[in-house]
Amino acid sequence: MASPAQQLPPGWAAEWDSVNQRYLFIETATGRTQWELPAQVLTAPIDAHRPSVSPPPMAQSHTKRRQYAAGQTQAYYGANDAVAEASYGTLAVQQQQPVPSGQLFTPGLAAEQQFAAQQQQPPQPLYHAPPQESQYINAPAFGQEPVYYPPTAPVNQLADQFGQMGMGQKPLQLYTNNLLTSPPDPRELTRPPPEIRLPPNSCITTSPYANADYTYQRCTLNAIPTTSSLLNKSKVPLGLVITPYRTLKEGEPQVTLVADTVIARCRRCRTYINPYVQFIDGGNRWRCCMCNMSNEVPQLFDWDQVRNQPGDRWARDELNHSVVEFVAPTEYMVRPPQPAVYVFLIDVSHTAVQSGMVATATRTILENLERIPNEDDRTKVAFLAFDTSLYFFSMPPGTTDTTMLVVSDVDDVFLPKPTDLLVNLSEAKASLESLLSRINDMFQDNHTVGSALGPALQAGSKLMAPIGGKIIVLSASLPSIGAGALKNREDPKILGTTKESGLLQAASPFYKTFAIECSRAQVSVDMFLFSSAYQDVASLACLPHYTSGQTFFYPAFNASRSEDAIKFAHEFGEVLAMPIMLEAVMRVRASKGLRMASFHGNFFVRSTDLLAMPAVPTDQSYAIEIQIEDTLTAPFVVLQTAVLHTTCYGERRIRVITLALPTTSSLSEVFASADQVAIATLLANKAVERSLTHKLEDSRDAITQRMVDILSSYKSSMTAAGAGASAQLAISENLKMLPVLVLGLLKNVGIRQSAQIPADLRAYAQALLTSLPSQTLVPYIHPTFYSLHNMPAEAGTVGEDGVIMPAPLPLTSERLERHGLFLIEDGQTIFLWVGRDAVPQLVMDVFNLPSYELLRGGKMTLPVLDNPFSQRVDAIIQKTREMRRGVYYPHLYVVKEDGEPPLRLWALSCLIQDRADVLPSYQQFITQLKDKVNGANNY
Repeated sequence: MASPAQQLPPGWAAEWDSVNQRYLFIETATGRTQWELPAQVLTAPIDAHRPSVSPPPMAQSHTKRRQYAAGQTQAYYGANDAVAEASYGTLAVQQQQPVPSGQLFTPGLAAEQQFAAQQQQPPQPLYHAPPQESQYINAPAFGQEPVYYPPTAPVNQLADQFGQMGMGQKPLQLYTNNLLTSPPDPRELTRPPPEIRLPPNSCITTSPYANADYTYQRCTLNAIPTTSSLLNKSKVPLGLVITPYRTLKEGEPQVTLVADTVIARCRRCRTYINPYVQFIDGGNRWRCCMCNMSNEVPQLFDWDQVRNQPGDRWARDELNHSVVEFVAPTEYMVRPPQPAVYVFLIDVSHTAVQSGMVATATRTILENLERIPNEDDRTKVAFLAFDTSLYFFSMPPGTTDTTMLVVSDVDDVFLPKPTDLLVNLSEAKASLESLLSRINDMFQDNHTVGSALGPALQAGSKLMAPIGGKIIVLSASLPSIGAGALKNREDPKILGTTKESGLLQAASPFYKTFAIECSRAQVSVDMFLFSSAYQDVASLACLPHYTSGQTFFYPAFNASRSEDAIKFAHEFGEVLAMPIMLEAVMRVRASKGLRMASFHGNFFVRSTDLLAMPAVPTDQSYAIEIQIEDTLTAPFVVLQTAVLHTTCYGERRIRVITLALPTTSSLSEVFASADQVAIATLLANKAVERSLTHKLEDSRDAITQRMVDILSSYKSSMTAAGAGASAQLAISENLKMLPVLVLGLLKNVGIRQSAQIPADLRAYAQALLTSLPSQTLVPYIHPTFYSLHNMPAEAGTVGEDGVIMPAPLPLTSERLERHGLFLIEDGQTIFLWVGRDAVPQLVMDVFNLPSYELLRGGKMTLPVLDNPFSQRVDAIIQKTREMRRGVYYPHLYVVKEDGEPPLRLWALSCLIQDRADVLPSYQQFITQLKDKVNGANNY
């Protein structure tokens, strides 16, 4: 068969996309890209369209189609919009005779040569709807394509005129997209942001690592407007999304370490030397890229301290890498590097013990003692149990004996013993193992109900007061005694009303005040919350929020369900093993004319721009809004993040991340450089903040209005319609997924309009929205949807880059089939949707049950079965759990099409392009946006 490149009509080119493992087709005249193979005759009427790949033999249109209330999706998506991907097609069935179809997987034929042989036979699709159900196969006729309206000539001319106003470098091309006729393609979200095109000679190295990778630091605009008025005209928010300590997958480059303690910094603005400075005066001085100050090059900068000989300046890592870590000399230390300290506060009240939380937590700590960072044998740990009293454990050195000391006075907390409560992990390992194996038994018959969490926190901070470190709280009930006691304020009557935002704010000032005291003492707090009743997550999440910790929530936790125990044990174990950065402070510097305006994330703002983070976990994200204060005259600007910290192995270091971006006076280039994922991440942070300072409704309105403003600005500035009404809804190609991301955000549990969402679930969702890195946040607001029953033969098998995943589907229930098996996941939960007419063979191969009727929905672990299809499904689920950064281990829920309504509705709520309750479908949403855009321009 000829390659796609050989089948192209004139005017098209094919480019291999390594991320999606498929060809991307480019129209050379306009630069427009698409995944589908271009048809030979673009002007043919729709019913005469040629198929975008070789069609199945004798594929006929279906005589009956399912009618949906929304009704427009089929016309909107046109045909199988990615028939080149087998998983995008649907199984074709005729009422009289079976129709040969594309590559279908039949279990048992996966061995070498057998699959090919299967394709030669008259196809007998195994996981197939019965013939009488053919009306439920709902994709449009094979071979149709989404109708595309290319940008009109005046638009292109206008874009070219703007593009010619660049600053010497080749400007980004602007391609206009009509949202009304081009449906969202989930694969667009995996593509990198627009290219950063710096002017010539802006960098002193040709290293490919000279500019920060977007997984560390990404800007909402990859070309910065020269004036605030130009930025305001575009309406695109300017901000920076930073994940300074992201986990590194196998094969990714390590962060370069500069170990010679020669650190060159600008005398005026304190910028660290980087690939964008200039050397002057014969190389004896360097000019700062931010403030233009001339600085002396340090004497030892050109000396190789390892070989004790003159070194090559141009080989220095800080001049070739944008992400580097310096070993800090003593002048960067207020005190010697402190050891890592972990204090565990374990709720041992009746509910905690009965749920199995205490047993699971102590067993997990015991199993992970060796994984707790302790390379230098300095790590210290302490254990404190609490119900309505506090229980300290004394572990004298040289013995395995443990003494329990009870403090019943929770109003005036004190340490019952000055020593042996906080012990060295290596020296007291035998005592710790003995204690952890006995804690659950000690409190097995505890009938005390109540929680003195506040006093326990005070005691924990006293234990580590002179050093600092991490408090890990495991709590299964609402704090009810002593400082920080809370009342159940959950009132179903105010859910969905203007008063609901009050439930998302801390009920007691104790938690914010205590968190700020912890921040000063270099203490960070992680919260693991397990209550089956109201626990006031909003108040308790204050502690991690201001101390750079993390919140984990396990509603209705019950360890007798193995799935609950496995999820908690996995996540808790990963948190224990995580290399943390202690005593950290972060500052972001920018070129003259730019100012860091507001900060979002888990930290405490110590001064105007210094962020205090007692312990920085990996894969936590921060968002910063930027203001343009003065006209930018330089051809490019630099944004540099510096984090001074102590590693958990006792070394003081500075991580520096440098990002250089070109400036532009062209509005078209501003739009062409916008990063839709970074914009969505910034909007998520702003939405949560606004829901707390104002109301949830204000938060939703603000996001929608921002989307309307961007579309209005684009329409009036970049299209021929100008200020008049338009039948199109235009946006640049690189922003075409922003409306669906905004819709996903509006439908997220954190800010969704609903009177059914418990306050704890909403508060936890908001904690995730403000801390997840973009790579994990995007699926949280725009879930991933796969069809498994008809996925391509290679999906679920191991390729060069690991397990091959199916192509994602658009998030609409019209892609669900009665005979199908589908996977929907948002990074926190995985749903396996089983159609009511799934054939027995499919149910047997995946669930080891003879029929659909015997299948039970709900939380489950799939059986390990010895058949190829089961192994491929397992591989896809496993890859889904592992492929993103973070410690999360999503639950798997099996959802039957005719199963429990709450579970079905929960799964269907992930299909954000559908209408749900009072929330619009994607088509209704963009129609509303179009009406507002046209209305806004007609006042």
